[in-house]
Amino acid sequence: MIRPEATPMRHLDPKERTKGFAEVAVGYTPDEAVREAERCLQCKRPSCVEGCPAGNDIPGFIARIREGDFRGAIRVLKETTVLPAVCGRVCPHEVQCQGHCVLAKKFDPVQIGALERFVADWEYENGVELPEVGSPTGFRVAVVGSGPAGIGCAAFLRRLGHDVVMFEALQEAGGVLLYGIPEFRLPHRIVRTEIRNLRELGVEIHTNVVVGRSLALEDLFAEGFHAVFLGTGAEKPQFMGIPGEELAGVYSANELLMRVNLFNAHLFPEYDTPLRVGRVGGVVGGGNTAIDAARVALRLGAERVMILYRRTEAEMPAFSAEVHEAREEGVEFHFLVNPVRFIGEGGRVVAAECVRMRLGEPDSSGRRRPIPIEGSNVTIPLDTVVMAIGTRPDPLITQTEEGFRLTRWGTIETDGDGYTGVEGVFAGGDVVTGPATVVAAMAAGRRAAHAIDRYFRERQGGRPRR
Repeated sequence: MIRPEATPMRHLDPKERTKGFAEVAVGYTPDEAVREAERCLQCKRPSCVEGCPAGNDIPGFIARIREGDFRGAIRVLKETTVLPAVCGRVCPHEVQCQGHCVLAKKFDPVQIGALERFVADWEYENGVELPEVGSPTGFRVAVVGSGPAGIGCAAFLRRLGHDVVMFEALQEAGGVLLYGIPEFRLPHRIVRTEIRNLRELGVEIHTNVVVGRSLALEDLFAEGFHAVFLGTGAEKPQFMGIPGEELAGVYSANELLMRVNLFNAHLFPEYDTPLRVGRVGGVVGGGNTAIDAARVALRLGAERVMILYRRTEAEMPAFSAEVHEAREEGVEFHFLVNPVRFIGEGGRVVAAECVRMRLGEPDSSGRRRPIPIEGSNVTIPLDTVVMAIGTRPDPLITQTEEGFRLTRWGTIETDGDGYTGVEGVFAGGDVVTGPATVVAAMAAGRRAAHAIDRYFRERQGGRPRR
């Protein structure tokens, strides 16, 4: 008899967890993992695999958990992914693998993400097995960016026997995994462990190198690289272009999260530009980054934090689990409102003037279009504003190099496997798709690694260029 209810994962108490950045979800014990794995139907045509961008053998790894073979389970996963501990924590399982679980038609879906996280954490505690590296091919690849796309591409290129050098613009590798996701969702130790594993796999990593400024693509080829992969993400924040966005106390979500995650600015009030959130914070946006920023603001000491979103909760792109945890912690949600200007005193923001909205017909996103209600403006007092309305790729490389085809959003067009049309240059992840999920970026890096391998064999005759 299949149990209809999923095995719950333990979480820290909401009142306690807002006092610091400790990971909120505690994770399964071995007994809990086996108990949850026993709920899997082991479908002959597993729709959960279709819902996974990485195409992980989900029934295969779960079957091994049922048998208590945790080492076997992580080996199955690592055939197709290099970031199970990360994806098990931050991927939208509710709409990807778990959203396709057959059991969900009547009962709770199998908690695939929690099981993925469990076996990855089990491996950390019991010894990490690195994948086998192929025989040296003599080909060298430059991977630009150390986020999930870059990590995926670099790891699978090494498995194929190619030499890989990774270039990261910031002072520490990890990309958006390190600077863009709060520790209470993804502890830094997890990211740093994956970077260490990448180095042990033979990937050479250089930080503080801005490709497009420190080095041009032609410089990389001149230094002996046979191909380049661009996994530079989409980290350039967008703003609304309304009055008052230049006021002190108005941050982009990227700035807030980076200054907390990478620079610990909130711990050093003596900085020339200290991070102050004040008593009341407003976060503009409805995605996961907005939720992250709101929860960070609470942990930085804000007494009240509100999400300002121009649609309703039904249209929010944020994961429902994250919204639930934010509510538990005290984040307020104000729907159908949109700022039209920020009001300042002495150069610092003190309020947001917002217009109330109603929903019209669906737009190109499939969601109902928000329409301002004339004469409905309200003023909301606040000390801090965080803009979390989306990001785009930084155009540094594409503006300084010729041959790239760009979409109207500034993302790079590729052939689907990552080839950009520029000889020897491939791309994947958010720089191609726009902001998406960690697992989708990692899978794009994996696809590009195999495309680069084919490129070497087919276009270079299987021999490195001199």
